[in-house]
Amino acid sequence: MTIAAQPLGWDQRPLSELIEHILERYHAPLRSELPRLIELAYKVEDAHADSERCPHGLAQLLTEVLDSVEGHLQKEEQILFPMFLSGRGAMAHMPVQVMLQEHEDHEDNLVRIHQLTSGLTPPDEACESWRELYRGLHELEVDLMDHIHLENDVLFPRALAG
Repeated sequence: MTIAAQPLGWDQRPLSELIEHILERYHAPLRSELPRLIELAYKVEDAHADSERCPHGLAQLLTEVLDSVEGHLQKEEQILFPMFLSGRGAMAHMPVQVMLQEHEDHEDNLVRIHQLTSGLTPPDEACESWRELYRGLHELEVDLMDHIHLENDVLFPRALAG
């Protein structure tokens, strides 16, 4: 493949494409995956309440994460992204600062999840639901970190630069 034939990176694609990608690849899946993980967490906590390795409080933490993430996504979708798409990105310094702080809060929540789950490592005797919960949490973490990177390091700097 020649250099000219290689697909452009997100740092070179139109801002509208980047935002659409973020909405489809990250926002929509977060909204469906977090409720599924909350349901699994309740199931695991109920079934394994007597186990020392049971992630007690995980379902509650994930519920808090869902509330926080949903508020964050709404701010991006209703305020920030429309500003970017209308060419007013250079005026978005304060909203971007809020988003950056919330991204740090999301990262802190991932640390809390790791603490409750022994680093997302199920015990040897874990049932399939427990294993699926931790697999899903791992995928959530990877996607969330990719999402945060794409916004912090690509979208926000480009939009603020105008």
